[in-house]
Amino acid sequence: MSTYQKAVKASKVVTGSQTVKESQAIKESSPRMSSKDGTGDCGCGTGPGYATPLDAMKGPRERLIYVPCILTGSGTQSPDYLGTVDVDPESPTYCQVIHRLTMPYINDELHHSGWNACSSCFGDSTKKRNRLVLPCFGSSRIYVVDTGTDQRAPRLCKVIEPREVFQKCNLAFLHTSHCLGCGEVIISAMGDPLGNAKGGFVVLDAETFEVKGNWERPSQAAPQGYDFWYQPRHNVMISSEFGVPKFVVSGFNTADLGKGRYGRRLNVWDWTTHCLIQSIDLGEDAMPLEIRFLHNPDAAHGMVGCPIQGAVFHFYKTQDGCWTAEKVIQIPNKKVSGWLLPEMPAFNADIIISLDDRFMYMSNFFHGDIRQYDITNPFCPRLVGQVWVGGSIPKGGVVTVLEDQELDGQPDPFMIQGRRVYGGPEMLQLSLDGKRLYVTNSLYTPWDKQFYPEMVREGSVMLQIDADTEHGGLCLNEDFLVDFGTEPFGPARAHEMHYPGGDCTSDIWF
Repeated sequence: MSTYQKAVKASKVVTGSQTVKESQAIKESSPRMSSKDGTGDCGCGTGPGYATPLDAMKGPRERLIYVPCILTGSGTQSPDYLGTVDVDPESPTYCQVIHRLTMPYINDELHHSGWNACSSCFGDSTKKRNRLVLPCFGSSRIYVVDTGTDQRAPRLCKVIEPREVFQKCNLAFLHTSHCLGCGEVIISAMGDPLGNAKGGFVVLDAETFEVKGNWERPSQAAPQGYDFWYQPRHNVMISSEFGVPKFVVSGFNTADLGKGRYGRRLNVWDWTTHCLIQSIDLGEDAMPLEIRFLHNPDAAHGMVGCPIQGAVFHFYKTQDGCWTAEKVIQIPNKKVSGWLLPEMPAFNADIIISLDDRFMYMSNFFHGDIRQYDITNPFCPRLVGQVWVGGSIPKGGVVTVLEDQELDGQPDPFMIQGRRVYGGPEMLQLSLDGKRLYVTNSLYTPWDKQFYPEMVREGSVMLQIDADTEHGGLCLNEDFLVDFGTEPFGPARAHEMHYPGGDCTSDIWF
């Protein structure tokens, strides 16, 4: 019996029938995908994406990345835009933004995005992954972008105005978008139009992009909202909580701690009835953000990062059918001077899990490092790789580290290709084969201004980290740099990344 199996048996958890490697080993001979580049329907009787996560791992190397580029709050009075980045090392425009789709309004705060269809629709040949849905965190507007006509030059095909979302759903401060297998898209919200906390979900028709209403049942919204992920084989969706929008939009205020203004729960939903059935308390001001189930659709396990705590919780289904969570990673705070608080948390803002469910990657926005954990046993993750790419504690800065349980001294300022990089690692995207990790370093305009004003002034970057998938280990690719400080509309800040053909954060398997 393996260590993982022993841990599962001892904890009396439901894992589904098998692990990813066990349940899909017979499917590894060739990737079942919807086209040669994994981007759409090939007319061979399948829908978008891949049949299984392991099939996806054998998909083609990424060549393009779509990334929102933020000019909100920069003083330029220019709109945010969707950048198309060439990441094909054989291309003459490698590491360049080759197209910019400018939005028609200013101050939208583009943030996250999702598809009209993904691997959840793999068996439906009528579906195509050809529309990118971009909800706006600042304006609550929703943009629908046509990526199917020309992947290298996306075009705007629909704008859903905030008033329609307000009137039909009474929701605002939109965040995560996921497609479903039933021809709908759902978008999570953090609050109502007045900035009060309200964890609800907007439903769009995935063909017409009409706002259909709320996903949650009447009066069933969660206390707060942010991210979400669903696992249909366990009839469950779980959402997380950032905080109360009217406080979050002003930046991180220590006076808000201990007052219920930052999130603390994972909210568990019945996937079929849309009822909120359970809340898991992770502690005061835990602020659970990005939530990731394991990709194996049989798995009843996942991870969520809690930035203020500097912790990661493993959540899982118990034998009695309920869900629970245990802290499995705790990054020590650093005692500092010259900062907002006497102790600086890691602020692990993003996590991502490889498609074989073997590795989890985590970005620490304040401490400045990216970590690789072996999560073969999700009850006991092992740190196997680490690299520093910025953060708030470099030598010569305003912060002095007084006591550090992990480092012997403060790291040098982060430089790449002669460019000083400000900001800390934030959003992550992993190549399908798990060997390349892409990183951007902008969080959210008010928080960027508060913690990294130099980055707002000079623009953010996109980096690439090489990942050792045999033994573990991370290494910065010194030859890869996308510098958003030299953009034609002024220095921009890049956030979440997606590939045209799907990836580790957009695709869910039924």
